[in-house]
Amino acid sequence: MEIRVREAGNIKILDFAGKLDTGTSPEAETAISKVLESGCNKLIINLKGIEYVSSSGLRVFLITVKKLAALNGQLKICQPSEVVSEILDISGFSTILDVRDSEEEALSAMQL
Repeated sequence: MEIRVREAGNIKILDFAGKLDTGTSPEAETAISKVLESGCNKLIINLKGIEYVSSSGLRVFLITVKKLAALNGQLKICQPSEVVSEILDISGFSTILDVRDSEEEALSAMQL
């Protein structure tokens, strides 16, 4: 799995690529924790490059939502593939997470 961190003002954008599963979830959690420890409380996770998310990957999203809630922060998920969107829908995570079709839409939905 590849993770790239970018900035858009005070918002951090994490680009995930590959599979988010049992083997890669710890890496994703570590990357997210580092961003949050840097003082950022506005996060976008771009799933454009993710081909699959397992229950371990969904757990990463849930942990991130809870951490950001404690920081009065915001999380947006964007650009999930059709397969990943289906996983989010079936698991009920599309009602828990704020999922946007595009990165631009996720950025504009952030409360500044």
